[in-house]
Amino acid sequence: MFPKNHLLGRREILQGGVAVGTAAFTTAGVFADMIQTPPQTEGPFYPNRMPLDTDNDLLVINDSITPGVGEITHLSGRVLDRKGNPIRNAFVEIWQVDNNAVYIHTDDRTNRDNQDTNFQGYGRFLTDSKGQYYFRTIKPVPYPGRTPHIHFGISKNAKRILTTQLYVKDHPANAKDGILNRIDKTARETVLGDFNPIPGSKFGELAVNFDIVLGITAQEAEDGTMHGMGKSDRQGGRRRG
Repeated sequence: MFPKNHLLGRREILQGGVAVGTAAFTTAGVFADMIQTPPQTEGPFYPNRMPLDTDNDLLVINDSITPGVGEITHLSGRVLDRKGNPIRNAFVEIWQVDNNAVYIHTDDRTNRDNQDTNFQGYGRFLTDSKGQYYFRTIKPVPYPGRTPHIHFGISKNAKRILTTQLYVKDHPANAKDGILNRIDKTARETVLGDFNPIPGSKFGELAVNFDIVLGITAQEAEDGTMHGMGKSDRQGGRRRG
């Protein structure tokens, strides 16, 4: 069992050097313009019924003592504008299959009898003043016809401004994934994450960093609203997984 009070704290993950990946290359001012995180299809399985718990810990639903099954993964990163400036109060959503490749969406009948009902399957988080977000989830597994991936939705001022996906870097199924390979090769690198073992973890936990770069330069008003965010690019196409 992995009770919530066992978790590495969010502060430890975001500030203690556990998260690795692109963060070192996304400091504001390093580049004139950063590579925008490419939009990806939402797919057909954004939850049609929200789970009882929608927090950022997908392994434990409410006060359950039975956690979801899978490789525990600490997923963190920042939401940035194209100049590398953090975007605070961005609404970050993730959703993914459980360890048996089942979405919580009730229309996913691929392997419904084996659904892990202890896995939340969906989570949400509001970025802090540094644009940071954090989730505890599992390393994604293959879904029929798809390489392992985690869906992301980024919203601001109640509008979806980016829909994308995070993939496992160097996974052998990546080469045959049509959705991933439609992305330009340079931009494709920005959605490939290193799922690295956390040194000293007794449970074989992993950490992955995924910085999300929006194709805008944010201007924040005094009331906290963002100008220049553009229109929603939410993609509801019925693509697999």
